Amino acid sequence: MSKIDDLFAEFDVPVLTAGVDEVGRGPLCGDVVTAAVILDPDKPIVGLNDSKKLSEKRREALYIEIKEKALSFCIARASVAEIDEINILQASLLAMHRAVAGLGVQPEFVLVDGNKVPNWPYRAQAVVKGDSRVPAIAAASILAKVTRDREMAEMDATYPGYGMAGHKGYPTKVHLEALKLLGVTPIHRRSYAPVRAILEAEQ
Repeated sequence: MSKIDDLFAEFDVPVLTAGVDEVGRGPLCGDVVTAAVILDPDKPIVGLNDSKKLSEKRREALYIEIKEKALSFCIARASVAEIDEINILQASLLAMHRAVAGLGVQPEFVLVDGNKVPNWPYRAQAVVKGDSRVPAIAAASILAKVTRDREMAEMDATYPGYGMAGHKGYPTKVHLEALKLLGVTPIHRRSYAPVRAILEAEQ
């Protein structure tokens, strides 16, 4: 992680700050999962980084450590039905709102990964590539990714043949071929073009 002193100074960020991130905007199936984390400055966690840059083993270890050491955390989501109804961007923002609202300790400030901030009452700032720059956002990205990856592994058993444990719902060649062969499941996002195309072809 790079130093974020300048970032905190620029936005006058207080100590009780939550980091928020989402996982799962690109997949063709499953919920979009978010997390909000307030780290405890007295319990530092070494090695926090963008969850995509960490090995699965390292993510799993940090997932446990974050839950043990964080001052507060909450994992939330928006469902497939909500994604199809209000679009993935709005569903992601809704899930972020739920994650922060669910914190046992309410933050004084919220740092959000990306370039958009939900419409909420919190003082907040969007941070592009925040999961690589802000430890609390990195922690949130790890909680969200491990949670969603585990759920997709469970869905692999519920819907065998799609390879969900491997591609985690993303539109890989294996996933697209399985969709054509096996059809659309209840956890697929019908508003996404590859899924919608298969449904239209079946009519």
